[in-house]
Amino acid sequence: MQYTPKYGICRLAVTLVLLGFCPAIAADAESKWSYSGKTGPEHWGELSAEFEMCTDGKNQSPIDLTAAVDTEQPELVFRYQGTPLREINNGHTIMLPVETGSYLEIPDWGKRYQLVQAHFHSPSEHTIDGEHFAMEIHLVHQGEDGGLAVVGILMNEGEENTMLHDVWAFMPDQVGAETQAPVRVFNAGVLRPTRNYFSYNGSLTTPPCSEGIRWMVLQEHTTASAEQIARFQQRVGTITNRPVQPVNARNILY
Repeated sequence: MQYTPKYGICRLAVTLVLLGFCPAIAADAESKWSYSGKTGPEHWGELSAEFEMCTDGKNQSPIDLTAAVDTEQPELVFRYQGTPLREINNGHTIMLPVETGSYLEIPDWGKRYQLVQAHFHSPSEHTIDGEHFAMEIHLVHQGEDGGLAVVGILMNEGEENTMLHDVWAFMPDQVGAETQAPVRVFNAGVLRPTRNYFSYNGSLTTPPCSEGIRWMVLQEHTTASAEQIARFQQRVGTITNRPVQPVNARNILY
């Protein structure tokens, strides 16, 4: 689908140095959950006592980004630096670890969040007016207090994505496999400072579905080619998104 953001479209060449696996913000790799069947999203809360929030939580993610409140958002400033690329196929997504040193700064709040982990979903987890995008990138950041801030980037099917071209060239085929790529990813300044995004309080979108996560989904989006999307789906599955969750009493800002 195509979506025209509040202040126009910017096709981000998201050439990212993404991330490192952080056990503190992911479910145990041995936990048997999936995106379908008896271990699918509707059953996550039954699979482990640690996953109860997936069923009982009231501020769960993802959500449909509709009926948002127009307000002045604090500026997001991305201060990322290049790092050697490493990729992990964990059976649910492709995860891209990075070394420390890249961070998200929110000057209006006097806060800084270290980039700690990123991954992909297809189709997108968040929707706009009930419509999915072809893919979604999650950039996970962690503050000094341990709090998480996740930036979502929505991707339409369209032109080939420069970042994915580099990343997918070294994508591990087998679950549990890890690859080291002889490239350095992310050119500083590719993600520009912005106030144009949706924000709300939510959760992790995979077990254990922990809440207290600050979500920021960029209004500006990018593209991925049909071939790039298919390559990802061939490695981890055609459906890797949790269904949207009730908004309940939360405000969505933009």
